[in-house]
Amino acid sequence: MPNIVPVLDHPAEHELFGQALTCHAVLPVQFLAGDRPLMQQQAEAMLHGLAVAEDSRAEDPDDHGEVPQSMQRLEAKLDLVLSLLGKLASQQASPLPVRPLRWSHLGLRVDAAAASGSREGDLGVIRLQPVAWLGDHIELPARVLAIQDTPDGGQHLWLRFGKLTAGLDDALTRHLFRMHRRQVAEARQVASEQ
Repeated sequence: MPNIVPVLDHPAEHELFGQALTCHAVLPVQFLAGDRPLMQQQAEAMLHGLAVAEDSRAEDPDDHGEVPQSMQRLEAKLDLVLSLLGKLASQQASPLPVRPLRWSHLGLRVDAAAASGSREGDLGVIRLQPVAWLGDHIELPARVLAIQDTPDGGQHLWLRFGKLTAGLDDALTRHLFRMHRRQVAEARQVASEQ
């Protein structure tokens, strides 16, 4: 899988991603300006639940042993049910816009198709769907670190995470590590097929 989110030469890029493990993705994400209290325990619980679900799946048979066919069928059915529930939930709430992003444990860069109306220094909340197949999102406190307009009328928005609880910080770091590991495995598979 090629890197769909380019690395940019910008000071904010170096601050958020220079020495950190990074991932790129196209996910539903939105920044809402305005400081408000967040219940970080909900985000932590969701990320822990994702970890349990993803770690129990056999992504690599060498790591987990052979998975029985009945378990694979059960996982496939569960994926379908979760997908349907996600669609139902998204119909009742206004959906988050799908955007390319680059992500580290320090923050993220959102590549928007239009200007966001945000200003550097704005405090707010990142609403982010951490995986494509889940119809729910987490909320993380953030501050606009930098903004850069693009020639096509879009905008790069660098967002630095605010103060996270120790549990949420750990869950987020583990989630990013799993994403990174999957992206490396996908890149190796693509390279071996060429």
